[in-house]
Order: sequence, then structure tokens, then C-alpha cells
Amino acid sequence: MSDPYANLAIQWFDEVWNHKNPDTIRELLSPDCVSHGSSETGDDLHGPEGFLQLHARLLNAFPDLHMRIDDAFSSGDKVVVRWTATMHHLGDGLGMAPTGAEITVRGMGIARIANGQFVEIWDSWDKLAMFQAIHAAA
Repeated sequence: MSDPYANLAIQWFDEVWNHKNPDTIRELLSPDCVSHGSSETGDDLHGPEGFLQLHARLLNAFPDLHMRIDDAFSSGDKVVVRWTATMHHLGDGLGMAPTGAEITVRGMGIARIANGQFVEIWDSWDKLAMFQAIHAAA
């Protein structure tokens, strides 16, 4: 049985992070979308422009970032995704010199979908592990 919301979330992770396609952000995020906890500081992001800024910072810092979807399922108008990201700290997009550290980060999120777009997102990911790995390698 196909799960269209789970498929949309899988498409998001693959295109935005694995294929590094910013156009998908503009296509799949509602102009009014609020993404809670997504940024590296935990701040809310607003609309595609807010997410595009995060996307640029993270891909600058981790140009080889790869997301693996561990679980994805939906209920009603919400989808839940559990993921694992692997990457190397090769750029200064987070305001610190690259360390070359190999990093694995895990997280999960819930997104509300309306009219084929994400309208609200709640993210929880291990920012501490990411920053500890960067500082430990410095």
C-alpha cells in the first residue's frame, strides 16, 4: 500500500539533501511554513527563504551530506520521518574552520501537509553530537 505523505517526505530528503536541490525547497515548502527546531541553533525557520539559508549553511559546512531514511509513515495530515545523516566537516558554513571530522547525526521530524506542501514542521536532531564531533576534531 502506498503512503503519499511518506513518499513526499522521502522525496524531500532525497532531493533537498542528497541531490542538494534548492528548487525542491521552493516547491514543497508553503510560503507560510514554520519549521520548528530545524536550524542548527534550534530557532524556527520561516518559509522557503528561511530554509534555503539553513540549506546553504549546512551544505557549505558538509558538502557530502547524505540522508538515509530509517522510517517514514503518516497519519491524517501528518508524516513522521526518522533519519540518519552522514557527512564530513569540509567547509566553514557554520562559522568555524573545517576540521575534516566524520559525523553521523540522527534525528526525526513531524510535518503537517496541506495541498501537497509542508505547512508546519517539528524537527528534533542531535545538534550536540554534530558540534561535539566538529570541536573534538579541531
